[in-house]
Amino acid sequence: MAAAGTAVILLYGLSPAVTAQALWKGLTGHSTVKALLILYSVTFLQRMLEKRGDLLNCRNALNGIFNDRRVNASLAPCLLGCLPGGSTVLLCGPIVRDSVGGLLSPTETAAVTSFFRHIPESFLPTFTSIAIALELVEGRVSAGAFILAMIPTVLALFATGWFVYLRKLPRDTGTAAGQPKVFYWKMLLRSIWTIGLAILIILVTGLPVYGAVAVCIILNCFVGQFTAKEVFPFFRSAFEPRLVANIILVMMFKELLEAAGVIASLPKTFSRLPIPSFLVFALIFFFGSLIASLQAITVMCMPIAAASVGTGPFLSLFVLLMSMGYAAMQLSPVHVCLTLCAEDHKVPLGPMIAKTVPMVAVFSLLTFLYYFLLRALGL
Repeated sequence: MAAAGTAVILLYGLSPAVTAQALWKGLTGHSTVKALLILYSVTFLQRMLEKRGDLLNCRNALNGIFNDRRVNASLAPCLLGCLPGGSTVLLCGPIVRDSVGGLLSPTETAAVTSFFRHIPESFLPTFTSIAIALELVEGRVSAGAFILAMIPTVLALFATGWFVYLRKLPRDTGTAAGQPKVFYWKMLLRSIWTIGLAILIILVTGLPVYGAVAVCIILNCFVGQFTAKEVFPFFRSAFEPRLVANIILVMMFKELLEAAGVIASLPKTFSRLPIPSFLVFALIFFFGSLIASLQAITVMCMPIAAASVGTGPFLSLFVLLMSMGYAAMQLSPVHVCLTLCAEDHKVPLGPMIAKTVPMVAVFSLLTFLYYFLLRALGL
């Protein structure tokens, strides 16, 4: 990130004043502070869950219910990923590693963790980019219609991850269920109730992620019967210097790209290509999300995309653009979750992204086919 930021400064000739302003914004901006608060609160909760063995119990419960490594490695991170915030990937890592059991390489395991953890971000309006996109189209696509239309893409995401990597895993976990299924369902509920409650608080009250997680931490102190002697060390261990540094450097890099005008130049550049308008917008959303973020390119270009189809059906194009932006975010170096996941699995970011490319490629192909189907249905 530091090297890439330096390259942006030199290649785009950013002045010292502009550079300093971008770096300061990346260090102290609202998005950075929010990301750091989420990181700390989720890591604190992770320490509590590890202390009581809840993450291990989550895996054991899934073993008892499904007895399928592939289900464990995909469903667990997807469920936990319903909690907004990049640091959630830290909760998923131990479960996926245990489920994979060394049958995939560390970089493949990291890619699988990141890929399945982010599936909820493709369709849940609790995530900022989707909420903003729905607001910008001013009622032309409702939240309900979008979620319903995204069901096939969610299934495509699961199928893609299974086809590319998880099919290599034997289904049997080697752990025979010694209790009735209801016992394991209760175990699963006890192990992840804090995550479910945090999501419910966010949906009902609109409380920020770090606020909702803080409420769950306080409640878990009583439910888990934590002593002060157990809790106090978490205040220190929840602070991860390398992860904090990663977040700050990613945010600085993002601000430098915006200051250089890279994002603003994308619509003009792609509009010159001799290709259909839907493909122009798909490329804009893909590369815009890759360079900056889905949220940034959505704010800039979603109103333009909506206007491009006039009063005609817009759902198909909306689904295509959000899916392409989502796919790009799984490869973006400015996506904080990816750096956190790479650090958690102790693998380099580049190889992890390289292992994600096949899944993104398959999903992108299925997305375009789905777009043509929706168009044929007049949506």
